[in-house]
Amino acid sequence: MDLPGPIHDFLLIFFGLGLILGGLGVVLFTNPIFSAFSLGFVFVCISLFYILSNSHFVAATQLLIYVGAINVLIIFAVMFMNGSEYYKDFNLGTVGDGVTSLVCTSIFVSLITIIPDTSWYRIIWTTRANQILEQDLLVSNAQQIGIHLSTDFFLPFEFISIILLVALIGAIAVARQ
Repeated sequence: MDLPGPIHDFLLIFFGLGLILGGLGVVLFTNPIFSAFSLGFVFVCISLFYILSNSHFVAATQLLIYVGAINVLIIFAVMFMNGSEYYKDFNLGTVGDGVTSLVCTSIFVSLITIIPDTSWYRIIWTTRANQILEQDLLVSNAQQIGIHLSTDFFLPFEFISIILLVALIGAIAVARQ
């Protein structure tokens, strides 16, 4: 979307806050149904980020695949579980003790130390070089999507994969209960 600067910045901050609150809802809600709906809200916020960055096809794909298929599948799986037995046997102390918090803290600290040391200037010039190559070459839409996913939208693509990995690990933990 070609929006004026302040409106674009406001929407980025608004969707970012929605993304953070939705992620906290996934982690902090004790009811799995609420967590699944919060995960759907996170996926919608990510697709809105794609719309703001003028990649409408990736946004539509995000909505159809992640919200429309994967999140609905997670909600159906949670709804088929017997809720009363789940809450009787569920003890928060057995979910990971200190190992999970240690792993999450180490990942957070490593990201906090790596991100400021990254040479963003070279990444920007690599992206611009890829855009010049795209203009010179006749590439199809599928190739352009592949190029954009591996250059411009690499970080959001990896965030989605991490969110799906966390959802998969959570589903395995729930299934083991």
